[in-house]
Amino acid sequence: MFQIFTMNEIRHEQKSGLEVPTSAPKGSLTRGVEVIKGYLKTLESKPGVYRMLNDKGDVLYVGKAKYLNKRVANYTQPQRLTIRIQRMVSETHTMEFITTHTEAEALLLESNLIKKLKPRYNILLRDDKSFPMILVTGDHDYPQVLKHRGAKNRKGKYFGPFASAWAVNETLNTLQRAFLLRPCSDSIFSARTRPCLQYQIKRCSAPCVGRISHQAYGRLVKEAERFLRGDSKGLQAELAEKMAAASDNLEFEEAAVYRDRINAMSRIQQKQDINIDGLEEADVIAGFQEGGQTCVQVFFFRAGANFGNRAYYPSHAATQELPEVIEAFMGQFYADKHPPKHILVSHDLPGQAILQEALSVKAERKVEISVPKRGEKTKVITHALNNAREALGRRMAESASQRKLLKELARVLKMEAMPERVEVYDNSHTQGTNSVGAMIAAGPEGFIKNAYRKFNIKTAQSDDDYAMMREVLTRRFTRAMKEDPDKEKGQWPDLIIVDGGMGQLNIAIEVFAELGIDDVTLAGISKGPDRNAGFDKIVMPGQEPFQLGHTDPVNHFIQRLRDEAHRFAIGTHRAKRGKAVKQSILDTIDGIGAKRKKALLHHFGSAKAVAQAGLIDLEGVEGISKSIAKKIYDHFHD
Repeated sequence: MFQIFTMNEIRHEQKSGLEVPTSAPKGSLTRGVEVIKGYLKTLESKPGVYRMLNDKGDVLYVGKAKYLNKRVANYTQPQRLTIRIQRMVSETHTMEFITTHTEAEALLLESNLIKKLKPRYNILLRDDKSFPMILVTGDHDYPQVLKHRGAKNRKGKYFGPFASAWAVNETLNTLQRAFLLRPCSDSIFSARTRPCLQYQIKRCSAPCVGRISHQAYGRLVKEAERFLRGDSKGLQAELAEKMAAASDNLEFEEAAVYRDRINAMSRIQQKQDINIDGLEEADVIAGFQEGGQTCVQVFFFRAGANFGNRAYYPSHAATQELPEVIEAFMGQFYADKHPPKHILVSHDLPGQAILQEALSVKAERKVEISVPKRGEKTKVITHALNNAREALGRRMAESASQRKLLKELARVLKMEAMPERVEVYDNSHTQGTNSVGAMIAAGPEGFIKNAYRKFNIKTAQSDDDYAMMREVLTRRFTRAMKEDPDKEKGQWPDLIIVDGGMGQLNIAIEVFAELGIDDVTLAGISKGPDRNAGFDKIVMPGQEPFQLGHTDPVNHFIQRLRDEAHRFAIGTHRAKRGKAVKQSILDTIDGIGAKRKKALLHHFGSAKAVAQAGLIDLEGVEGISKSIAKKIYDHFHD
């Protein structure tokens, strides 16, 4: 099995990225070609991955090849390259190479590196969020079924991914109705003395109080796992036989139990708008391209049912063909996900065979990629294509509207050009506690959610809004100047809006003057009389505050930006405040971890009682040594 290496692990496999001597001027196409030719002298005819870097060490492009020398040699013939690739070659300062055993391994590594490094000249998968899964725990005699997201660090069997939390909740609801598995945590399970409400409404078999044997519960778990693996029809057939047998034996209560379980499994099938035989475990991927933009729709079929879909909009050059975009998307999409047995795609892919081999290596079983041309499976492809077309149409319409608003905003604020990135800043606190600063970003495509930032206030007085704004802006742009001084990574704003009047705006002006930044437009939004929305005033350096018309679309747009920043700031503040409320006074003591904290609370009953306990009492707690007891006592009796 090929491993996805980290950057440190693969460093020893790379050939040197030393600069190739050349007399050609820096940044010219001739110089880039000469740099690449310098590597061809020692480059072997092996499969692997190559990276092209600029003079700052930033990765421009990651590619894979069956024969590295032949693939890299193509870049030395600029007359055959597109304008975009010629530009990439001209920026190339060094190259690095990684050899692999097979082309499939190279494809997996390429996808992993693209996902990690996000090179500007690659097709990039954007807005790739983790998917929820279902976990049947394996660290308890009576396994629990629950929703899981993130690293698979708990023992058990994982099923998914599912398109949304809703899809997981629907499946969990079905599992509880059909298989009566416990949803409660281990601590609640061990503390029960009588069945809970879940047992009364026939959602749990109450293993916590012995209403079902260990063997019988184990059989339910096995049946649930069969259902999640996609064998729902076979399982329903077996339950139907048992129901009929129980009915023939006049055991009508037992037959009713089987009936209810069959109905629960059928219920999830009745909700599907499209069901195709043979799609027990499959992903359906369809792409639609228009106006240089692409939408890729992914539908998830698990347990023979459609569990939702998600739309993606990969970033790519306008000239790249749809099959190439879909193939690059799939490589990155499955870089950190377990591929299903079957993947149906809407278009024939240029490297379909090698992609199928790579995903089979990753899954450690056969993965089949196919393009349905006839039969029932073309229905689901058509359905996915229609969704992709409609989603891209909506996005392009929204983008056109957003661009129009940004252009009008530029006119109102007397900017030279439409802002490609707008950042809005707001602060939030409760009577000077749990203070946070928040920044949201927006551009032609709408809100840029992955660019949102929160700032825990460290140095400013928590009730001093001006000092908080100074700290937030100073930290944000000191880091920006350090990480992207040449403003080439698209992380610098064209316009900054601060939530507040002339006071907050003057703070922003002072911060930018101290940092030497003079090419960002600054504006403040002063709340209207009685804080009425729609009557806000715009304040700008060297101008009198002015107000837009109540029905002006730009006024509504600014309100939307300000409200989003306020929502994000309030949400961040509430999360911090909630975390502080849940924190125990024992958490502030060095050396007191979860185990000792639990022992103290079990012994004394509350954190307050621990704080009032004497030294001798503390030493009597199991797991608390004399030195730890002295530290706890001193903490509360300084």
